[in-house]
Amino acid sequence: MPAAIICAGRLREKYWQDAAAEYMKRMSRYNKLEIVEVPDQPEGPQAMKKEGEDMLRHIRPDDYVVALCIDAPQMDSPRLAAFFRERAPLGNRVVFVIGGSLGLHEDVIRRADKKLSMSPMTFPHQLARVMLLEQIYRAHKINAGERYHK
Repeated sequence: MPAAIICAGRLREKYWQDAAAEYMKRMSRYNKLEIVEVPDQPEGPQAMKKEGEDMLRHIRPDDYVVALCIDAPQMDSPRLAAFFRERAPLGNRVVFVIGGSLGLHEDVIRRADKKLSMSPMTFPHQLARVMLLEQIYRAHKINAGERYHK
């Protein structure tokens, strides 16, 4: 089942780039995962709207969209693995969307089929991307019947 992460901004620091690359490499044996970066906008009245428009351009009509929102329900790792097992037979791409420092525009949230929170805490969007990559990797290890706690 194809999956994607659409996010605002690039990973600027090398340590974020290295961490993301490591999880992408690990994921490659389980599933195709695409990362789509849209430009993060400088703060201003239209910044979040522009990021949202850019994100929506990368979402296909048949995609199942999961918006990362702080005020959404949370899942543990086994539940995320079950989510992937439930979605797999349907064949459409699962797309996770991570907003920039201003959050997600309401149009992106409205398009989402599901909202997911990683924590009630606020994280930088670069860290959220690495954490999401790790959790997607962990979910696939669980579904493969492999050990996932180290």
